[in-house]
Amino acid sequence: MQDIEITQDERLAIDALIVKHQRIPGALLPLLHAIQDSVGFVPESIYPKIAKALALSVAEVHGVVTFYHHFRTHKAGEHVVQICRAESCQAMGSNALEDHAKKCLGVDYHQTTADGKLTLEPVYCLGNCALSPSVTIDDEIYGRVSSADLDALIAEARR
Repeated sequence: MQDIEITQDERLAIDALIVKHQRIPGALLPLLHAIQDSVGFVPESIYPKIAKALALSVAEVHGVVTFYHHFRTHKAGEHVVQICRAESCQAMGSNALEDHAKKCLGVDYHQTTADGKLTLEPVYCLGNCALSPSVTIDDEIYGRVSSADLDALIAEARR
C-alpha cells in the first residue's frame, strides 16, 4: 500500500465517518464517497480500518476503490481536470484532446502536475453527449471542447 501521509484532522474525520457508516448494510460505497468528499481521496492506509469496521477483507475494499474510476487513492491538485472517455466523446475527438492534455500538462491520467495545481483524470460519461467532447474542471462541465479551449481552461485554472 502507498504510504500517503494524512493529517490528524483527516484521520479524525475518516474515523468519524467509519463509525457513522459501520452499522449500515451495504455501507462500503456510501462510506468511500463520504471519505472522498471529506478529505479529497481514499487513503490506502485506511483500508484495513474500513475492512474491519464493515467485516470485509482489505482486498474487497481495495477492489471497490480501484474498480470505480471516481475514487482517488492520492491527494488531488488544486483543480481536477476530467476528460470524458465515453463513446460519444471519443467519436467527437476526445482521444486527441486527452493526448493534448497529457502533453501540455506533462502528466498521465491519475497524476498531478509538479506545481500541484492540476490533476488529470478520465471520466466515463458526463451526460453531455450532445456537446461532445466534454471536459470538467472542478465539476464545471464544458462542451465541444477543442485543444485551444482546453488550453484556455487550463490557463484560467492555473491563475
